[in-house]
Amino acid sequence: MNQPVTMTEDLPGEEPSARSLRQPFLFVVLHCDRPSLGGARSCLSGVDVITIGRGPTREVSRVDEVGSRTLALSLPSPSVSKAHARLVRKGAEWLLEDLGSKNGSCINGERVARAPIQDGDFIEVGSVVLRYRAALPVSPDEVLDLDSMHRAPTVPGYLSLEPAIAADLVALVRIARLPITTLLLGETGTGKEVLAKGIHALSGRRGPFVAVNCGALPSTLLESQLFGHVKGSFTGARRDEPGYIRSAEGGTLFLDEIGDLPLPAQAALLRVLQEREVVPVGGARPTCVDVRVVAATNLPLETLCAEGEFRTDLLARLSGYQHTLPPLRERIEDLGLLVGDILRRSNIPGAMEARWSVRVARRLLSHAWPLNIRELENVLTVSVALADGGMIELAHLPESITNAPAQLSPSGDLSSSSGELREQLVSLLQKHQGNVSSVARVTGKSRMQIHRWMQKFGIHPDDFRG
Repeated sequence: MNQPVTMTEDLPGEEPSARSLRQPFLFVVLHCDRPSLGGARSCLSGVDVITIGRGPTREVSRVDEVGSRTLALSLPSPSVSKAHARLVRKGAEWLLEDLGSKNGSCINGERVARAPIQDGDFIEVGSVVLRYRAALPVSPDEVLDLDSMHRAPTVPGYLSLEPAIAADLVALVRIARLPITTLLLGETGTGKEVLAKGIHALSGRRGPFVAVNCGALPSTLLESQLFGHVKGSFTGARRDEPGYIRSAEGGTLFLDEIGDLPLPAQAALLRVLQEREVVPVGGARPTCVDVRVVAATNLPLETLCAEGEFRTDLLARLSGYQHTLPPLRERIEDLGLLVGDILRRSNIPGAMEARWSVRVARRLLSHAWPLNIRELENVLTVSVALADGGMIELAHLPESITNAPAQLSPSGDLSSSSGELREQLVSLLQKHQGNVSSVARVTGKSRMQIHRWMQKFGIHPDDFRG
């Protein structure tokens, strides 16, 4: 029997006992005919054969036989045959074999009968999309098999199938229960406020969760809105107001877009964090406050400090613990999980019954998602509404996803320039009507290399067929 292939990697600054084991995984990313099912993952360490077929529910079972270990993946989809496909491990590599299924099996959008798979490849069995990852870091105490339908989020409102992200969330749970100021870093739309609410829920604090968008506060009223004011302290101050900070007494104050806070307000906020007291505008005496501060930004605060636009001492106070949220493009295996959560929370009629074509799934999985989860939520909401209970097709997606540059180059040779490479790849796919094998043959490249380029540039062979 083949022995499982694993690797270890030393993490900077950690002892050997803290090494992360790297394991192979198979992800169930999307059910096109039932997107609300979310996603799942299975660890392939020690597995020699994976059988994939239709079943009443999504389930994974493991069978140890003489000379081999089998993982049986059951998928609840009418597009999947009872015995659809299997993956067989040959040393450190895997080979996909279609078992004569009705709807076929594809690797990166191309139908195959028997072909090797590589790290990052998307596998389609009927209308279910899987993804193979060869070696993901896993902490020693991580649950290896995970189904989003059967496990509550580690942090309320925020779940991931990515082992590295899950490990970071476990650490965040420990921090959430302690009075430690926390700084959340990440691009716009990655879920920083959702995570802040989860931290508050785990903290056990009985006070309210108060969210403040520092970038939206008017400069003339910023300090009075944050720190409060006393009656008569300025024109229009007709009564005492506590301000956002004192309103969060006993609870959590979430300071979003903290990098946009002006310098004078930064100095006052620093005093709040150091002394745990607030002096309202027009007030003479400080008021003690008990608040847990969680701040967030998509800006490079260290750079702002170097440029004199953000106080270094305030950054030190805010960075009791830092947690970085990865962009959606770096956790694409979570797409189905996120889709399922969004559809379950949607108030659009028919959201839970939504379904889409595999071509739509390919577009969603190859999109760069510059606005992250927020963009995904908007795309799903609009497409479900436009489909009006029918199947979601490419026509229901926004132009930001469906449109791509179509400038063609007459050359048949692939250029080393990224821009020229994309243009000439489009030209060749158009000339050969989306036949990837033909493009590979005329360029002297492997079919898998062509697929990697198409995935990189968000190109789909279906767009050039028929």
